[in-house]
Amino acid sequence: MEEQYISKLHPVVDYGAGVFLLIIAILTILGNSAVLATAVKRCSLLKSPELLTVNLAVADIGMALSMYPLAIASAWNHAWLGGDASCVYYALMGFLFGVCSMMTLCAMAVIRFLVTDSSKSNSNRITRSTVCVLIASIWLYSLLWAILPLVGWGYYGPEPFGISCTIAWSKFHNSSNGFSFILSMFLLCTVLPALTIVACYLGIAWKVHKAYQEIQNIDRIPNAAKLEKKLTLMAVLISVGFLSSWTPYAAASFWSIFNSSDSLQPVVTLLPCLFAKSSTAYNPFIYYVFSKTFRCEIRKLQCCCGWRLRYFSSDNSVEIAVSTTWGGRDNVRVSVAAKAESPGAAAP
Repeated sequence: MEEQYISKLHPVVDYGAGVFLLIIAILTILGNSAVLATAVKRCSLLKSPELLTVNLAVADIGMALSMYPLAIASAWNHAWLGGDASCVYYALMGFLFGVCSMMTLCAMAVIRFLVTDSSKSNSNRITRSTVCVLIASIWLYSLLWAILPLVGWGYYGPEPFGISCTIAWSKFHNSSNGFSFILSMFLLCTVLPALTIVACYLGIAWKVHKAYQEIQNIDRIPNAAKLEKKLTLMAVLISVGFLSSWTPYAAASFWSIFNSSDSLQPVVTLLPCLFAKSSTAYNPFIYYVFSKTFRCEIRKLQCCCGWRLRYFSSDNSVEIAVSTTWGGRDNVRVSVAAKAESPGAAAP
């Protein structure tokens, strides 16, 4: 076996990394499967922007199923399994699903910014077909970037600690080809999407702030405004969680571009990698905290699977409080017009 595929970590650390990834894989598959099952059950009720959350769940499950079993087995084997072929496959899958998740979050932020408006014209343009075309574009864009290293622009290779594979950052010291790929990828797949996400949510915060200033002239805050605030907070937490998970890994990777791969201890390069992979697991927990509908559906699934004996009913008056996913309800607006609505008319 080649030296680069042998673990540089202590066997105990390898076992620990494998156990951690196993836990993340189980949580990812169970949690996001519940999101997809709920979406299928409510398919006719889903608003078009909610399909982006379904796409995010698909990307998370895809990463868990295509990557984590190989990573776990390699960690417990104390060496990478499959050699160059499996290394390229693993890195390609990670790049594909990672870019897809990032661009999906960017699209979610833009759509939330558009629908958080007093005008219905923007909302009416966001049809199901429009979102489907957007999702297809996201996958094609992600696939394009993932296959570029296969056709000669950029490289895939093992991580410094030996039991994982990704973009071969350390090969770009003296390579104009590799450096141009990294710079382009960094700008178009990381910086611009991240800045777009931040700008959109700052814009939403400003709109909500101005709307609340006007709403405070009356004795109550309409349900529509409360719902809009909750949906926006949920979307912000999802985006912040993803960016926070991947930032340490991005920092360690860029360190490897300008410095020798031996300048960091193997365990130091392992921890950001594990933290980044945890990003696939927590979205369903955010949905569970913020969505009463999702909680009700999870309890029904538990009952159907025999996990609980007691039947949990769901009242429509409770379900309408917040959507199953991050929202995007076309008729929810934070505006002065919401003042005229009755408390029970915020969500249809």
